[in-house]
Amino acid sequence: MTDYRTMTIAYRVGKGLYVNLTNRCPCACTFCIRQNGPGVYGSDSLWLEREPTVEETVAAIEAEGCSSCDELVFCGYGEPTERLDVLLAVARYVRTSFPGLPIRVNTNGLSDLIAGRPTAALFAGLVDVLSVSLNAPTAEEYVKLCRPKFGAAAFDALQKFAVDAKAYVPSVVMSVVGTPDMTPEKIADCQAVCDRIGIPLRVRTYTPS
Repeated sequence: MTDYRTMTIAYRVGKGLYVNLTNRCPCACTFCIRQNGPGVYGSDSLWLEREPTVEETVAAIEAEGCSSCDELVFCGYGEPTERLDVLLAVARYVRTSFPGLPIRVNTNGLSDLIAGRPTAALFAGLVDVLSVSLNAPTAEEYVKLCRPKFGAAAFDALQKFAVDAKAYVPSVVMSVVGTPDMTPEKIADCQAVCDRIGIPLRVRTYTPS
């Protein structure tokens, strides 16, 4: 078995400690940062030879240390809720071992479809911020841009997940990536979607290849 210490499970971005749990994702976004190279922001390769266990993930976090971190973020080269049980177990460890350290999950919002059941309530008490990728103002555009394996149903599912999560997570935001195709008009249309469901919108910086 591959030694987990040869894989990048925990890595720094600014003052945040990021956790890379999986390379699996139900989407194949046309703008995905994974297409640009093996790592991000100077990290080693985020491509995993295998998925780390809870114990290995905890060990990687401990090795990096959290004392100088402003937050811990579940975000790597895959969708973290593909390993929801591991994510929640690691979040419990962080909540206990580093009380007061904010925990954020960057997600495509398709956790319910991945798990086949409602999942928002599982984040209660464990996650401070959920950042849900909206990326398009309509289901048709979302499918074209993000190419989810769940088809057009994914667009409504991610919005429902975000709305449900508001009852359990202190801060829920939605995001779009500021690609060249994301015109001011499209951003305004995405803002209208977010206004309708009562969730703030953030425009993320696009990192080209």
